[in-house]
Amino acid sequence: MGLEHALSVPPQVGYPIRAAITLVVLLLVSRRNMELRPTRPAASIGIGLVVFAVWIGPDTLFGYRHYWLFENAITGTVGVTLPAGLQRSAAFLLTRAAGSTLLVPVIEEMFWRAWLMRWLINHDFQSVPLGAYLPSAFWITAALFASEHGPYWEVGLAAGVVFNWWMVRTKSLADCILAHSVTNGALAAYVVAAGAWRYWL
Repeated sequence: MGLEHALSVPPQVGYPIRAAITLVVLLLVSRRNMELRPTRPAASIGIGLVVFAVWIGPDTLFGYRHYWLFENAITGTVGVTLPAGLQRSAAFLLTRAAGSTLLVPVIEEMFWRAWLMRWLINHDFQSVPLGAYLPSAFWITAALFASEHGPYWEVGLAAGVVFNWWMVRTKSLADCILAHSVTNGALAAYVVAAGAWRYWL
């Protein structure tokens, strides 16, 4: 992403290349660590839909996003970063939606829930079972997950808490990936259908 910005690569070129590189790295490096059979698929789908509702609900109901607590020098501001031409490009929208639904949840769940939450318990993270609970690890992971979502930090925090809780409850990476995929897929559908491009940071 840094190279895309530094080299001024247009998103319709950069995003598909980034998605392809990520997919190749996942398949070559992480495939043996990816557990892809959820233990509670129906509940995971439900959790994903709840997080989606939490993500768009406050803005839809109360419209408070532009208050200083959410838009400031630290969190950044809400804005539409997707050029108008790409908003009408079916090929780009399909690639972007597929990436956010199928790739991002795998990457983020492997990083946040499968690695960081365990690493904060013991740096020899592979000795820590998935879903192990330590309050500090739980809340640090949730707070850092929130921080990567800029002006949407408070719904990012809520999502981080829910996904962390689901990992502790299910002890299953696949269930967390499924829940996260449903959230992102529902959000992608909403973004495209409603023209709510501000949600695609």
